Amino acid sequence: MSNEIIEIDGGFGEAGGQILRTASSLSAISRKPCHIFNIRKSRPKPGLATQHLLGIQALNRLSQGKLEGDTLGSEEIRFYPNEIKAQHLNIKIETAGSITLILQTLILPCLFAHSANSGQAESPIKISFKGGATDTFFSPTIDHFRYVFLGILEKIIGKKIADIKIKKRGFYPEGGAEVEVEVYPLLRQGYGGQALKLKKINLTERDVFKKISLISGASESLKAKRVAERQAASAREILGKLKLPTEEKIEYYNSQSSGSQINILAEFEKTIIGVDNLGKLGKSAEEVGKETAENFLKEGISNASLDKHSADQILPFMALSTKRSQVSVSEITNHCKTNIWVIEKFLNGKFEIKNNLITWFP
Repeated sequence: MSNEIIEIDGGFGEAGGQILRTASSLSAISRKPCHIFNIRKSRPKPGLATQHLLGIQALNRLSQGKLEGDTLGSEEIRFYPNEIKAQHLNIKIETAGSITLILQTLILPCLFAHSANSGQAESPIKISFKGGATDTFFSPTIDHFRYVFLGILEKIIGKKIADIKIKKRGFYPEGGAEVEVEVYPLLRQGYGGQALKLKKINLTERDVFKKISLISGASESLKAKRVAERQAASAREILGKLKLPTEEKIEYYNSQSSGSQINILAEFEKTIIGVDNLGKLGKSAEEVGKETAENFLKEGISNASLDKHSADQILPFMALSTKRSQVSVSEITNHCKTNIWVIEKFLNGKFEIKNNLITWFP
């Protein structure tokens, strides 16, 4: 472990929870302690909310570290990570806190875990969620997370890295989800605090188109109103402009709170482009479907390899590559710029943004 503590101002840039998630994840894999202050300074309720608190506490257990300041509402933490060991993490969420935001904190460090028994192959890390939301506001839906984000990573890395089993969906405001996740650590030579080096990432072209998938789902309480079907039909009408075959899946879920979600995905040889959306009081199912499809078309015509919500999540993996890496993105968001700032605090190298291209120079 390094003696130097890295100072991270959580009020920088977009000043949200992504700073905490990226900084703590990179702190764990680099074994560089960090001090994060002004956490979520730009939010109406600054400091650690439930999903941020549970995420950093789970990461601390995973890395056998020391954590200070981990209380609800805290605007400052100090994290001293140790070696990451494969284990079973049980996470209980009493609110409708986002499961996918907690997973954003844990996935990268999980890929670096050692087997609990020295000399043996890396064992899967099991993460069990009881409570919380699979699909909630201001976070990726769980389908976007597993089909787009994890799908892109698996294309980049060339192997299966995780499985997600949804036993029960959770929506705002009660949550109540049940999810089982298994993450498969990457095989590597040694550790010693050195970051694992991935192969060169070159995602500037989508390559061969494979298929479009439309997934529309809602809680059982909305089945009589045919919410999932209406979302899909409205989206389908817009997608018809593409004149491309679309696979469609309609789902209804047993959940404590009423809610709906919709995902539209386009899979290519090298990448996956996706857009998700949630049902909302006062917005019809038709409006939700139409809005989602229109946003999908905007992503489609950009010809970029990463949609605007996936770009910042892929950046840490670019920064772990041995050679100059490059991705094209549909939009350079403030999240993207802020994540670049955080990553450069922990890893040796530099990002460069030129038009819609992001390049990493190690």
